Amino acid sequence: MTFDRASVRTTLKPWGRLDLGPWASEENHQDSPVGEISFAYDEAGERDRLLLLKLLFTRETLSIQVHPDDAAARSMGMESGKSEAWYVLAAEDGAQVAVGLKRPLTQLEFRKAAIDGSIEGLLDWQAAAAGDVFYVPAGTVHAIGAGLVIAEIQQRNETTFRIWDHGRSRELHIEQAIAVARLEPASSRKLPRHITVERSELMSCPFFTLERLNLPADTVWELIASRESWALVVAGDGTIGTLTATIGEGFFAEADRADIRVGPDGIVLLIATAASAPAIGLLREVIKDRLQSDFADADSGPAGVDVTPSSPSGASL
Repeated sequence: MTFDRASVRTTLKPWGRLDLGPWASEENHQDSPVGEISFAYDEAGERDRLLLLKLLFTRETLSIQVHPDDAAARSMGMESGKSEAWYVLAAEDGAQVAVGLKRPLTQLEFRKAAIDGSIEGLLDWQAAAAGDVFYVPAGTVHAIGAGLVIAEIQQRNETTFRIWDHGRSRELHIEQAIAVARLEPASSRKLPRHITVERSELMSCPFFTLERLNLPADTVWELIASRESWALVVAGDGTIGTLTATIGEGFFAEADRADIRVGPDGIVLLIATAASAPAIGLLREVIKDRLQSDFADADSGPAGVDVTPSSPSGASL
């Protein structure tokens, strides 16, 4: 098996959208608002997966919420907590997300603000634009505003404690939230780091690494996934193995590899891996490596023949 296409599951949400283009195909559109599309592979083996990849579509602001960390989750009988990261695919003017609180709160202050709804004004709201990355460690109070399309990678735990839901009639979990929330500002955001020209580390944490691959038109690459890995096409097109790869499609691999043949417009991929740091040798350009081998063979040709290449060949990334 090489990289294989992930199936999709559509979830209706009161804050979702009807128009999912260009991130979902027409058969995934609904007459009711869609909030989430989650990617899955091999349902029989899903209990062993560590990560979950989703697309979020927001027409309204989501609930203010918090997720348990590993220790809290295990005390409740779960296998892991839920830390997550957001990559903004599209954003309307004025779109915002909230990550953490503006200032530390006592449990009494937090409970009162959650009950009367003033918690919304105590969150650290930040502008969100396409290409932005936000890390939300478990225990961080957070919310996603309206007008956004977000790719979310998370630990595989769907436990959410809602603190405030903007007048919707869904159940709240204030006491559970108080038990797991960090009632303080979140850590500062980190800027993406270029590993190579084509490869950027967007963020890393103890549970996963998120990278962006920006591959130029009409090139061929080998992608090697030594750990559980999820890929999402966010721009351009091409093929991954024998499969076409277009915007919004997700792929899965574990301890495997595949060739990526890039189309005439290039391709941009998000790669989420169940590892705490970027993998060495994740990506290499196939054609350049083959040219390097050809030049090496030519160097050992007949004496007196100059076969030195005019430009340096590529290296593994």
